[in-house]
This record gives sequence, C-alpha cells and structure tokens, in this order.
Amino acid sequence: MTRRISHKFRAPMIVFVIMILLSGCTRGLDNSETGNKLRKGINNEGNSESASNEPNAKEDRSNSQLEPYTLRFVYPSSPQPDEKKVEEALNIYLKDKINAQIDLVPIDWGSWDDNINLMVASREKVDIIFTAQWSKYALNASKGAFLDIAELLDQYGQGILATLDTIFLEGSKIDGKNYAVPTNKELAAQGGILYRVDIANELGIDMSKVKTLADLDSVYQTILEKKPGMVPLYMKMGETFNSHYIGSYDALGDTSIPGIILKDGDSTKVLPNYELERYVETLRITRDYFKKGYINSDAATNQIMNTDALKSGEVFSTTASLKPGKDAEVAYQIGLSGKLAQLELNTKTIATAETAGAMLAISSTSPDPARAMMFINLLHTDAYVNNLINFGIEGEHYLKVGENIIKSTEKTNQYSPGSSWMIGNQYLNYLWDTEDPNKWVNFREFNQNAKLSPGLGFIFDGEVVRAEVAAVVNVDRQYQTALETGSVDIDKVLPEYIEKLKTAGIEKIIAEKQAQFDTFLANK
Repeated sequence: MTRRISHKFRAPMIVFVIMILLSGCTRGLDNSETGNKLRKGINNEGNSESASNEPNAKEDRSNSQLEPYTLRFVYPSSPQPDEKKVEEALNIYLKDKINAQIDLVPIDWGSWDDNINLMVASREKVDIIFTAQWSKYALNASKGAFLDIAELLDQYGQGILATLDTIFLEGSKIDGKNYAVPTNKELAAQGGILYRVDIANELGIDMSKVKTLADLDSVYQTILEKKPGMVPLYMKMGETFNSHYIGSYDALGDTSIPGIILKDGDSTKVLPNYELERYVETLRITRDYFKKGYINSDAATNQIMNTDALKSGEVFSTTASLKPGKDAEVAYQIGLSGKLAQLELNTKTIATAETAGAMLAISSTSPDPARAMMFINLLHTDAYVNNLINFGIEGEHYLKVGENIIKSTEKTNQYSPGSSWMIGNQYLNYLWDTEDPNKWVNFREFNQNAKLSPGLGFIFDGEVVRAEVAAVVNVDRQYQTALETGSVDIDKVLPEYIEKLKTAGIEKIIAEKQAQFDTFLANK
C-alpha cells in the first residue's frame, strides 16, 4: 500500500522547535515534565537514577502474568569479549522486571548494511533493531520491516513518553506514524574532525587557524613529512568530507535516497549531489589530498571503524559527527585520554534527521512486541539497565567515583561497545572521570543558535519510486565511496557515475521528492 506524507504534525513541530531555539532551547525543555526531570538529573551531577524502576501507568500485564521470553537486540558495534557476562547480569535483573532475557547481537559497522538488508529480506525473527535516518530507516519502514509503535508506546512506554521531548517523536514520524523510538540525546548537528592533539602540539601545528577543508592541506603536509608511517587522514565508506554531517546536506529523510538541500542554506530546490557546487568542490579537494598521500590508500575498500583506526596509533585524524565532549568520549573509549581534540568545520544545524539520528525499532517479525517495548522503556528510564548495557558491570568494567562519575579498570577494554549515543536515554549515562562533568548542560547549550534547515519537519516518502531507489542504491555502491574518498579520477569517473544514475531513474526520484516537498512547504 502506497503511503503519502501526512503534514498535520509538521508545522506544529517546526513552531515548537523555533520556540525552543528562540528561548535559548532549554526553556522549551525546562517548562515541560521532560525538562524538569532532566534538570533534576543535572543538578544531581547528571544522576538520573531517580527515574529508575518507574512503573508504566497503563501497563496491564504484571510480571507474574508474563511468560519467560528472550529478546534479540540487534545493533551496530564490535563484539565485546565480556558480552556474555553483561548479558548474564542483565538477565538476572530483567527476570524480575519483565520476566525476560536478552540476546545481544552486535554487528560490526563494516558489515552492518549488508546484514540488516539480509535480515529484512529474509524476515529473520528479531525483536529490536537499531535504525536511523542515515541507516535506511524510511526505506526499511516502507518495506514493512518495523512496527507502528503508537499503541505499544501508549501501553508499555509511558516512561519514554514522560522523559523524551515531543520534538523527537514528532520529527521522526513517517506519514504521521512512529516506527521507532528515538534516543534521548542532543538535537543540533555539527561535523568536522577528531585529531591527535598531542601530535599537533609536538609538531607545533596551530589547529586554531584551520577554518575550512582547504586549510587542512598544510597540516596534513606537516604530518606526512614529520611523522612518516602515520596516516594524516583516515577515510572509509560513509566517513568522508562529503558525509552529510560535514557537508550539511539534508536528504529530507533517508540519506540513501538521492535529492538534497543544504541545511545551512535557504534554497528549497532539491538537487542530486552532483549538481551541488559544494559537493563537487569537496570531491576535488578530497582527490587532491588522496593524490598527495594524505588519505589511506585503501579508503575505498577498508571497513575498519574510525575509532579503531585512531586506536591503532597510526592515524592523525578522522572525519566525525561532533557534539560537546565527543573528543573526550572517544578518547576514553579507545585508550587515548587527553590525546584527542575536535575541530568543527561547519555551522550547527537542526534538521528532521537529527530527531531520528539514533533510534530503536521493533521488528515486524518480533514474536513479542510488547516485551520489546518494555525493554526499550527500561533503557529510557532505568539507570541500572542503561549503564549496564553501555558500560558493563560496576566493579569490573568500571569503578564509580561519584554519583554519576566512573573511572576505568584493567578490564574496561573487555566491555567497551561505544554504544551510549545510540541506546535509550543519554541523560542517564555515567560520565568518565576524564569527561566534562557539565556535559549534559553543554548538550542543551549546543542546541542554541543552530541554523534551522529549510526542510525541517519534512520526511520524503519514497514508496512510489521504490524501484528507482533500489536501482540508484546499486549504482551508488559501485561509485560513491571511490569518488568520495578521492580514490578515482573525478573527471573520468564522475560523468560515468552521473550517466548511470540517470539511467537508474534518479531524475524521477528528484522530481517526486521536490513535488512532495513543495506540497509540504505550501501547507506550513
């Protein structure tokens, strides 16, 4: 059945966002039940354990009435040595809470897309799946992979509704329906690089002079000359200067579907990437850097995660989606505390994608969707569950040194999934002792004065061009990574790429996206 965009929720959401931003963002939260709860957590050094064990007001199935059940939870992460220990600890706790056990199914980032595509196509039985606008959320929802969660939220997700600001649920709707629960996190977006600040200081490199991508030329030349064997800039599929978080591209929904506008611009004309001057110029800068030896030679094929590349000690910088404290967060995760810094290379923006940048969906193949929602509700309200799945077992994988401050142990590297940004409620997360204790306050300040995308509130429904989207995705797989990592000659390959995109039907997709967007704008 073809679904069309429902506009009735969009304009109120935009007004709500503008009100938040004009009032300094925090006012919109602090006057709500959400804001009061989160502010209370911050005033207690971020400790939100007061939200733990909060019962669902409308839950009608007591634990004693629930049959034992094992939930399969699929998310992108490197498998951890102590995963089974954490599962066992979770299972003891979950038995009393929802009479369930958990089967954690982390999938390496490099094979994430292929594995999820296979799961969806084969209708594999799983319960909870991580998803996002940049990870084919809209496309998989249109395939029937995810359940409409409205009734499940109302019945088993009251804790989520009480703590997650309305903007996240409104902004992540497709055709007026929610198919996933957004993570409670920062709202604005910004991009740039993470780099080895200790190396920069050692070589006397003044990173404060870097304002644009072109300014990095002299930095990387210095690294190449004075640190032989160190890769100045690590790139891989989806992690380049043309990634949406650096280019400020708004795909108006699923980033795998072509047709973008600029989040930091004012134009509402939807264009294919190759017609955007910024995109093509960035391709040329990247190609120049690749030819100069700044970028790893296997960028087009390497699937090693950015964090693992930095952890190796052989990489000076990587591209990154940034937020307050991202450098300290990653540094602790990979054992480089005090050695990383972040450099912003664009303007803070807010688009619909930011409300759906990390979410948990309930698979339409789940034998027990209600239990799945109960677990997601715990991730949003129960500090013990949230921190156990994100940081492991207290006294083994970390030590508490404050209400919500933790430090590492010799076993921290046995369970360090780096998943706290994608699961549940970030405001429940513990902070490492190397992180800014005001991190959550900084998150709210981060949202202030962000540029609103002209497409805020709109999500494209690609159902009517589904065949063309599939064809274009196949073309992208052949060309996009090679071009965006600078691995091929742009003048030779880009024309060929464009021709194949047109043959695949990209112009039909652009026209449909523009038509839907125009209708949305006319009804604002």
